[in-house]
Amino acid sequence: MADAPELYTEISAFEPLLPDHRRNDLAEITCQILREAGRLEGLLPAVEVRERISQLIREMNSYYSNLIEGHKTFPKDIEAALNEEFSAQPDQRAHQWMARAHIEVEKKMVDRLEAEPDLDIHSAGFIQWLHREFYEILPEELRIGRHKDGRTFPVTPGEFRNYEVGIGSHQPPFSGAVPRFIERFGDFYRSRRIIATNQLVALAAAHHRLVWIHPFGDGNGRVARLHTHAWLTRCQVGAFGLWTISRGFARNRKEYYRHLSLADSQRRNDSDGRGNLSDQGLAEHCHFFLDTILDQIRFMGGLLDLSSLSRRIEAHLHVRFSQWKTPEREQVGRLLKSALVRGQVKRGEVPGLIGRKATTASRIIHLAIESGLAESIGGERGPLSLVFDSRTLDSYFPALYQDLPAGE
Repeated sequence: MADAPELYTEISAFEPLLPDHRRNDLAEITCQILREAGRLEGLLPAVEVRERISQLIREMNSYYSNLIEGHKTFPKDIEAALNEEFSAQPDQRAHQWMARAHIEVEKKMVDRLEAEPDLDIHSAGFIQWLHREFYEILPEELRIGRHKDGRTFPVTPGEFRNYEVGIGSHQPPFSGAVPRFIERFGDFYRSRRIIATNQLVALAAAHHRLVWIHPFGDGNGRVARLHTHAWLTRCQVGAFGLWTISRGFARNRKEYYRHLSLADSQRRNDSDGRGNLSDQGLAEHCHFFLDTILDQIRFMGGLLDLSSLSRRIEAHLHVRFSQWKTPEREQVGRLLKSALVRGQVKRGEVPGLIGRKATTASRIIHLAIESGLAESIGGERGPLSLVFDSRTLDSYFPALYQDLPAGE
């Protein structure tokens, strides 16, 4: 390990903090993102359906965040962890805990952003809060990091590192300088000098610069992605939590890390900005980052189109419940599609909805609930809503979860 004097100690070392290169390209992608995010927000009229799918996306986000870190956790295992059911196999149990922690912290973070509109998401306090909340959920034995030579070290939730680390070819700043770098990070990215049309570019740049600082012994990637999620929410392109950038990063993991590495690069020549690091490298990273955002918003826009989703619900009934009589499938389908559009369907509305008497309607309701397709809200006689879980994932939302190799 290099001695402290050889490490970055001056905050000018991670300039520029916003790229000047490819400004027009980045501005054009930003406009496209804003349009597509607005469209995605309007696809699902029912608040209840948006909230349920948002929870599904939150679980998916933990799956892909684990994949980015080289860990694979299947949807059923994530559901099990949320129900306090953990594997007896140590590695799998650890991955379940990581997924659960991500889900819980993301939910807590979104709730906090809503409750505290003036919360400074770029402050040292908020960044440390994200780390602390994540690691305090984990069992004690999982609060560890690992050096490149295999040696382990304890990770204290929410505390900046007080030791030196090396990350691949990148050497993060001297530990004693971390608070100064984080202070500069916050001062710049909260600045009102960053105009509205540059907010997403700044967000992309900040993602890299936070990872570059590497303020914690472990968990920096997860904290950076949570910080990105917070800023996307503040920029009002989160679309009610109906998409996640982690899916795009996991699908293109090598490119994600390649572009992070590009932004690590030293300034190449006199035409490559005025900072210590490459302006062009940062711009390329930001371009990849914004392209990934646009791709994932469009992907979810295709999945959540009501007409297409209704057809997939019908197809699921036809394939999964072929033993039912045709009228039963059709009537359950009407109930489910109505719940999709309206959020909830009162039990007393079902006879008129399916064009049958109350006795038949009761049987259809029972069929939908017993099959795990619908559930009662607030008790046995409560209104009915759609169920989105691991049993319907592949049919309702094809390719939402992709079976990607961990670490590739």
